[in-house]
Amino acid sequence: MNDGKTEITVTVNGINHTRRVEPRLLLSDFLRHELGLTGTHVGCEHGVCGACTISLNGRSARSCLTLAVMADRQEVETIEAQGTPDNLSRIQRAFQDHHGLQCGFCTPGMVMAIADLLAHHPLETDEQIREGLSGNICRCTGYVHIIEAVRELARERGPLK
Repeated sequence: MNDGKTEITVTVNGINHTRRVEPRLLLSDFLRHELGLTGTHVGCEHGVCGACTISLNGRSARSCLTLAVMADRQEVETIEAQGTPDNLSRIQRAFQDHHGLQCGFCTPGMVMAIADLLAHHPLETDEQIREGLSGNICRCTGYVHIIEAVRELARERGPLK
């Protein structure tokens, strides 16, 4: 079939998905429009705000800067894998306990970035937490409660889900 599309197989939240996609399709659009996973938000579309942060092979990545074809044969995790309203992940519970969200738009990307930070960085000081979250913009909270949530999580290291 010569329709200009490329077949990709991506494991998203533990499930394999095979689709034919335009080579220029962004991973954020693939997740939202092809798979119906709308928890990944699109903010600036330039990789600056962090709202579209997902996990790609265990590391945080901007899905608005990643082409879907780049995720072929890769593992993607989205906010939908973090928990449910009845069974929140530790990160989501910490956000709830510390009032780390307001409008919620940045929260999915923030949660995914925090999962990566907790898995790969010591986060021993508030400065390290601030630096780690510097790529995720929140226009509502002022970050104080988010930093408190991450500080607690870093102190209580353990399984994040």
